[in-house]
Amino acid sequence: MPLSEWLLWLIAFAVLLAVAWMAARSWRNGISPMPASRAVRRLVIEEVNRISGYASIVEAGSGWGTMGLDVVRHCPGKRLTGIENSSIPLWCSQLLARLAVRSRTAGTEGGSLRGRVHFRRGDIYRHSYRDADIVLCYLYPGAMKQLEGKFRQELAHGATVISVCFAIPGRRPVRTLTCGDALRTKVYVYIY
Repeated sequence: MPLSEWLLWLIAFAVLLAVAWMAARSWRNGISPMPASRAVRRLVIEEVNRISGYASIVEAGSGWGTMGLDVVRHCPGKRLTGIENSSIPLWCSQLLARLAVRSRTAGTEGGSLRGRVHFRRGDIYRHSYRDADIVLCYLYPGAMKQLEGKFRQELAHGATVISVCFAIPGRRPVRTLTCGDALRTKVYVYIY
């Protein structure tokens, strides 16, 4: 068998392994990483910018990093830590963040990205939210239910939770926004 054929088989095996790994992690998490649409990201950015001054944002389940990077790019004075437990989306978000810091340090609405965005491996149910001024979530109903008690215990008075698609069970949002996308996606805003 020629070397090029071996290489092709090796690449195919690596892709198959990556897909199997992501499927197993998605099954364990109860959801697969899903990037937010541009319209949803714009709406979240508007909500984050309603909060004046410097803020520490935690994105619970940061997936591929697209929402977190857009938020930091367009929200002056904000810094973001994305928490993700799935390896492949985490690596992609870390790579995107490095590329964004290098190529977009000037010319972003929010100023330089250097030191303002980090994606790290973690468990959203064990992570401490005590220092978060804002928490971003694009999760699923079961996760929101699990996190509500943690938010209630750990978030400082006045902290904001912005949840895409799924409301926090048993808690009334201060605002419910409807996105202009084809799905009419809801974004729920809570103040703790």
